[in-house]
Amino acid sequence: MFLGQYKHNLDSKGRVIIPARFRAVLNEEAYITQGFDNNLRLLPETAFQTIYQRVTAMSSTDPTARRLRRLIFSSAQKVDLDGNGRILIPQYLRDVAALDDEVIIVGVGEAIEIWSLQAWEEENTSLQDAEANAESFAALDV
Repeated sequence: MFLGQYKHNLDSKGRVIIPARFRAVLNEEAYITQGFDNNLRLLPETAFQTIYQRVTAMSSTDPTARRLRRLIFSSAQKVDLDGNGRILIPQYLRDVAALDDEVIIVGVGEAIEIWSLQAWEEENTSLQDAEANAESFAALDV
């Protein structure tokens, strides 16, 4: 399980260190893809396979299912951790998430999200609105 948030820098080649706690859980092949909120998602192979099976089971005649396939799979790429615990984020994905020098790596349970510092600050500010949270999350029964 991936939990917490960590600030790291992208190097000049577009590599970022994955926090040691996450590397311990990410002990297999991993996939990086575009997220849903102007961020990136890094998933262990097992989690990515689960998404793959669920999305490909959707009817290809459904326009929403086709868009979801395009969003997830057209931007997905297999990544490997190097000896220093870094992954290379392809340029097109850095562009999608507007990643610059500094990024925030966030654990969200089954996946890791990678955010630009500015986008995460905006998201985190919205997460601190207790009244909006109570209204938004009421139907989720948590």
